[in-house]
Amino acid sequence: MATFRVPEGVRTAPTNLGNRPGVLVEPEGAFNPGTILYFHGGSYVLGSPHTAMPLTANLVRRTSIRSISLDYRLAPEHPFPAALDDALAAYRALLDNGVEAASIAFAGDSAGGGIAVSACLMARDAGLPMPASVVAFSPGLDKTHSGASMNSKARIDPYFTRESFNYTDAMYLAGQDPDHELLSPARFADLTGFPPLLLQVGTNEVLLDDSTQMADRAREAGVDVVLDVTADVPHVFQAFAGILDEADHALDRAALFIKQHLK
Repeated sequence: MATFRVPEGVRTAPTNLGNRPGVLVEPEGAFNPGTILYFHGGSYVLGSPHTAMPLTANLVRRTSIRSISLDYRLAPEHPFPAALDDALAAYRALLDNGVEAASIAFAGDSAGGGIAVSACLMARDAGLPMPASVVAFSPGLDKTHSGASMNSKARIDPYFTRESFNYTDAMYLAGQDPDHELLSPARFADLTGFPPLLLQVGTNEVLLDDSTQMADRAREAGVDVVLDVTADVPHVFQAFAGILDEADHALDRAALFIKQHLK
């Protein structure tokens, strides 16, 4: 991840939110109002705000909206639901600090996309106001791994195999049943009242059907959902901004989605 390009025009500083460290990413120029609460990927067992910096910084540069990228707890030391608890605590802290829910967007990649969705479900069930929108890049939304793409894309996905998921899932689940709405929202979540949702995914991913099934579920619940599928690109292809045209175009669309829904 250290080889990916981080755009110029942003500045970073350490911060804390909800008793967890994080990284504040701000535009160097004029600000637009709002906050992007970002959750990094890494199968819930690795990664940090720094590994996701190419994504976070690109969203900040394209929107001129500040972002806080959360350093949530990782498995195996902290299995499910520790990461989700940290995400919810961070959201509560923003609200307690006077930030309006309508000015907050959740965003994340891979596992972080799953956190963005599940933390939103937790916030709703806790009686908190919903954020303005949720943006998920190649999200993991089905820990049962029952989507057809797990098999149909197995030979072309350069990132994941069913065996690699078995390895990291064992650490994150710690024996818990994946048939749970917070672990597999694409299969089990009640999305009533969910905010507008953007799902971006590539056709070369075994996780493709995590997004397609989630989009179907969101549509059935009357949720404003955009399923944005890009051909012939791998998992979290948006991290290749400045290298792949598809990545830059997808980030442009994600930034527009965020700006359209923040108040």
